[in-house]
Amino acid sequence: MRKLKKYKPTSFMADDSVYNKAAADYAVAFIESLSHTKGSWAGKPFDLIDWQEQIVRDVFGILKPDGYRQFNTAYIEIPKKQGKSELAAAIALLLTCGDGEERAEVYGCAADRQQASIVFEVAADMVKMCPALNRRVKLLASTKRLVYLPTNSFYQVLSAEAYSKHGFNIHGVVFDELHTQPNRKLFDVMTKGSGDARMQPLYFLITTAGTDTQSICYETHQKALDLLEGRKHDSTFYPVIYGAGDDEDWTDPKVWKKANPSLGITVGMDKVRAACESAKQNPGEENSFRQLRLNQWVKQAVRWMPMAKWDACTFTADPDSLSGRECYGGLDLSSTTDITAFVLVFPPFDEKDKYIVLPYFWIPEDNIPLRVRRDHVPYDLWEKQGHLLTTDGNVVHYGFIEKFIEELGMKYHIREIAFDRWGAVQMSQNLEGLGFTVVPFGQGYKDMSPPTKELMKLTLEQRIAHGGHPVLRWMMDNIYIKTDPAGNIKPDKEKSTEKIDGAVALIMALDRAIRNEGVPAGSVYDNRGLVII
Repeated sequence: MRKLKKYKPTSFMADDSVYNKAAADYAVAFIESLSHTKGSWAGKPFDLIDWQEQIVRDVFGILKPDGYRQFNTAYIEIPKKQGKSELAAAIALLLTCGDGEERAEVYGCAADRQQASIVFEVAADMVKMCPALNRRVKLLASTKRLVYLPTNSFYQVLSAEAYSKHGFNIHGVVFDELHTQPNRKLFDVMTKGSGDARMQPLYFLITTAGTDTQSICYETHQKALDLLEGRKHDSTFYPVIYGAGDDEDWTDPKVWKKANPSLGITVGMDKVRAACESAKQNPGEENSFRQLRLNQWVKQAVRWMPMAKWDACTFTADPDSLSGRECYGGLDLSSTTDITAFVLVFPPFDEKDKYIVLPYFWIPEDNIPLRVRRDHVPYDLWEKQGHLLTTDGNVVHYGFIEKFIEELGMKYHIREIAFDRWGAVQMSQNLEGLGFTVVPFGQGYKDMSPPTKELMKLTLEQRIAHGGHPVLRWMMDNIYIKTDPAGNIKPDKEKSTEKIDGAVALIMALDRAIRNEGVPAGSVYDNRGLVII
């Protein structure tokens, strides 16, 4: 296996810190006395790969003037199959058995106990295969606990369910797959002050990129990125991110090599090539390939809307210039405590013109502070910017919205308003009483598939003008699409990671605009057939 030819300390080494070669050599030697535990590597010495040795030497060899480690947090973000679990297990054993800390408390954390046990089982097997450790370590398999008898130190598995257990005196924490944490509670308990009684606690965070941009992992990812790109400075934080850039070609083998430092060692090029070819044939696999193989943050496992294409449609139109112009509305009421969306779509005058989109959103005013804290979504900022409207109280005031739509009807020629037949019966009757033509709109494949596919087609052709509305953009980025055996599609509210009410309202309004476009009786679909994407 390759060895690190020449070590150069990280650029994040503080001015008053020093690289202690003896300390780094000791950490490397400890890990390389262990053995691999799985597959064709099982039983072979754990010879560190270049990128692994760089991390070990940086984290354990760079010391402050007082002789203790400079870094107390290491964030390692890397694609799958690069040797994450083996490295994490070795680090856990080093902190427990080889760091010279009396009664060290080292914890292995993950989203659930089963995930946390993966690294523990690797560490346990490493102990069994190392005679020196096997004589000195007591394994308690039932409780997922490993005790190093000479110092009475232990390595213990914890899961996200254990966040309420305070009183830790932590020397080390190994967080495996941080992106799977359901919230930040366990992370905060294990990293905020829990190691204050120790001289050099280490929080070792190792993960693949995730999908939730509101998560603690993404927050940490952003901090690491800011440090790597020089926007922030934190001498205690060690950032490592291996991955492809958003603008790089995900099908290019050169990009694969850049993102996968263990390519050709722990994972073969043929495996990555086969996964790429499969993703090319099945667009639903593209995001999974990019997330797991190239370590790119994607909104969700199967994201529907390519946001770069959506952002390319940030054409603006002056709402006042549309006065008197024909348009169609889509109304998604959601629940009384949630976001209500009303979207107007103005059909183009000709083939070169665009479909102009004017979205409106409402939320109960009293719920904004709670939702900002709970959802980590900037509702308060959107409200200040005028992109999100509020109604008094802690529930959406439908009468206020009806009045608002009535006023829009005086400004624009709203020919039809489509609504979810299961959620807006009373309001639809009220709007009908105000003189609007309301059309019930089913949420199944039959009604939703044609306009959903059409929205994608128009976006790719840059024939949508949405003005870059931030709330609508957020919702478009949240869409998870469900597909039936016949290839019909529809937005899936249950599986979409966040709110998509505005996207659904847009799809309904677009359907009515297309069906009435230049065809007094009938549908544009009747003339040209469905668009298959």
